[in-house]
Parts: sequence; structure tokens; C-alpha cells
Amino acid sequence: MTRWDDRKSDAYGGYVDRVRAGIFLAVQLYEHREGLRLSEQSEAELDAELSEAERQRGRSFEQIMLLGGDQVVEAAHELHAAVRAIDWQATRKTVGTLKEWRERNRAAFREINEFHEAARVDLGAQGKVTGENQPERDLLLPAARREGGGPTG
Repeated sequence: MTRWDDRKSDAYGGYVDRVRAGIFLAVQLYEHREGLRLSEQSEAELDAELSEAERQRGRSFEQIMLLGGDQVVEAAHELHAAVRAIDWQATRKTVGTLKEWRERNRAAFREINEFHEAARVDLGAQGKVTGENQPERDLLLPAARREGGGPTG
């Protein structure tokens, strides 16, 4: 049992790590394309990095499908869908406003929390990462880019 719990824990943590890495790459690409924050990398380089991150995330997702309990697998599907929505707006497969972009990111981070909850239950960890003992958290945005706080808000 311990061996499987260790493998599950590694798979769960690796998946979330790859999800977050992909989100940060999507944000970098989106901000570059929208002129919010230019990157030293070209758009093509950012696109290639995001594609590789998607590939890595997909490999981690398969580990979840092999090792995860039912609730973890379901949470992974929901998280995967939320992250794909971010990727699609960043790569312009879908269009949306900055407000919609931010809501997609908020939704993905809510799904990360749901995944954490399911993984913790599956592993028998005590406590929760959401709920009345945990304050509601929002996207961390620089002051100039907060809703209504600057020209790009």
C-alpha cells in the first residue's frame, strides 16, 4: 500500500506541477500576444514551449488515469478541461476578452484546488485546502493590471 501511495503522491504532485507550468507559459504567451507584457522570446518560441508543456501535462494526466481513485480521475478531467480553455485562448483557437481570460484562469485554479482535495482524500491526508478554514483566494495581479486599476484592467 505504501508503495502505491508514494507513486500516487508523486503522480498527483507531478500532474499539478505540469498543469501550473503550462498555465504560466500560456499566460506568458497570451500577455505577449495581447501586448500586456512583451517577452524576450518570440511568439513562435513561446508557442513551442506551450506545446511541449501540453505534451508533458498529457503524459502526467495518463499517470493519473492509471493510478488515481475515481474522485481524483474525475477532478483531473475537470482540471484538464479548464486548462485547455486557457491554452486555447492563449493560442487564439478561441477568442475572448481580458475579463474572460482572467475568469478562465480563476476557474483553472479552482479546479486545481478540487484536484488537491480529491488527491488528499485518496491519500488519506488530513485537513482541507478549501472551505471555511481557508480564505477565498483570487488571482495575484500586479496593481496596474487589476480590474479597473490601469489601462489594461
